Amino acid sequence: MAIFNEIVNLWKSDDLLSQAWTESYDMIRLSNEMFEKAVFYIRNGGEKTKIKALKKRDREINNFQMDVRKKVVTHFAISKDIQHLPNGLVLLNIVVDIERVGDYTKNILDLALNHPNKIISEEVSSDLNDIENEIIERFNKTINSLDNQDKDSANELLKTYKDSLATKSDIIVNSCISGNLNFEDIGKTTSVALYARYLKRVGAHLKNITTTIVNPFEYIGYKPPL
Repeated sequence: MAIFNEIVNLWKSDDLLSQAWTESYDMIRLSNEMFEKAVFYIRNGGEKTKIKALKKRDREINNFQMDVRKKVVTHFAISKDIQHLPNGLVLLNIVVDIERVGDYTKNILDLALNHPNKIISEEVSSDLNDIENEIIERFNKTINSLDNQDKDSANELLKTYKDSLATKSDIIVNSCISGNLNFEDIGKTTSVALYARYLKRVGAHLKNITTTIVNPFEYIGYKPPL
């Protein structure tokens, strides 16, 4: 049985773990805000100063991660609460994945900064547009699943992940490499391939976060046996 509900109940108390849990929610909401703005900039362009300023906010995500780590470790060092050690490890797993989403968001912002033209997904391919829209939707659904401890919605996200996202991304990347998907310049072809891959990786880390809701600790990030 997943231990997510036990974690949330345990961390309702006003202690370091409770503070760490609150910070992890703030962290994922900031990550979502940055991701949606990154998609906006790659589609619409923007002032370089604003894009660079948004990139710098990744430091806030890194600070969240370090603070959560410190609080979790301090809690167990002081309390000697070995019984609930797996719960602390789950939270550490969650913030690692949130931090990785932040890294891929920075990669998308680098594309927005350095590629001279906009990448409007629906003008590139229907698959890229589907991936882009689905990741935005999945990000919000992942946050809602965490907020509500909703195993049904988490299971639905996991069930639909592979076919609807990763495969389409791989097709785009492989088509760019093979020359089947080609644009007016190599820079755009490369940027489209990178964008598709970054979106896929964001989706994969959101999937890992979702598994914390429904999977036993040892299967976080993986598919458990039937």
